[in-house]
Amino acid sequence: MNNSSEGAPFPTSPAVDIEHDLHGQPQRLNLIVMRPNRGRGSSGPWGRLKPVDQDALDSIGLPSKGDTRLLDFKAQERYYKKIVERYMTFCSDAGERDELLRRFASLELQTPSPTPTPRRIPTTPTSSAPPTPNVPDTKGLSDVMMALRKLREGIVASKRADEFAVQAYLFNIRLSILVKHPESYHPAILHLLRFVHPLQPLSGLELHEVLAYLVLDTACRRSDLAEAYALRRRHRLKDGKVDAILGALAHDNYVVFRKVKRSVDGHKARLIEFAEPAMRTHALKCFGRTYLSVEREFLERCTDAEWKVLTAQEGVGWELDGDKVVIRKVKGR
Repeated sequence: MNNSSEGAPFPTSPAVDIEHDLHGQPQRLNLIVMRPNRGRGSSGPWGRLKPVDQDALDSIGLPSKGDTRLLDFKAQERYYKKIVERYMTFCSDAGERDELLRRFASLELQTPSPTPTPRRIPTTPTSSAPPTPNVPDTKGLSDVMMALRKLREGIVASKRADEFAVQAYLFNIRLSILVKHPESYHPAILHLLRFVHPLQPLSGLELHEVLAYLVLDTACRRSDLAEAYALRRRHRLKDGKVDAILGALAHDNYVVFRKVKRSVDGHKARLIEFAEPAMRTHALKCFGRTYLSVEREFLERCTDAEWKVLTAQEGVGWELDGDKVVIRKVKGR
């Protein structure tokens, strides 16, 4: 039998190197392992993994979680520019004004759960599933809001108080009010007034705008009229629209409340909306104590809500008889 390894069909088997001493006796075996070439190409561009396309806003983390890149002033300015570009893209994608407002109203900022929920395998065919409702695409706006939080943390941590900090905070406050997210705009207003403004004074119009937001938020969302009046007096705010809203809330005047709400800009109107449910409920109680029956159109016009909304959301239990709403029935003697 030929024990020669020539022509052996096993390229992966180790080669044996035998060392001999001076007398020709074998002394040590060295195993030289030959690694097979499994068709691996060169380490050039064709053999490398493709880089992952990471979102420009998501690539930076929260400074409160240890990411220190936004502590640099230049990095803050570059990041803010990307935020504005993403916001402009979101607005252009929405198209018309009504669609843009609908996306603002439908935005829900939710904190992701730490452990993902496992997906259940459906037992019924997918063709029998009900159609998915038309939900507005608000992911772009959610990304912008999260990026603004990162930028705000970076500005606070770096103790920056200059013109850039003022503009970044004003943009954050205005956008957060439009999406009705007090966790973003309320601390931003306080930081802007307490820390930034003493070092980098706001202009007269900017200061008036921010103070009006603070007073309206205190009165309408927090339902603290006394504090709202105190803030107005302390900061010497002179605004006829704000005064009218405070007076309407103090006297439960829903007519004046609605009239002023229609006459203010979109940011103030969003803050005023926080007090609208309570004002509407009070108006409905006045109807219940005053009228036996009213026309449905008159009731809807006075409450600024359709009949189905009043019954479903406000809990109105009155009867609808044609076009007339029966509030109370006179008992026969």
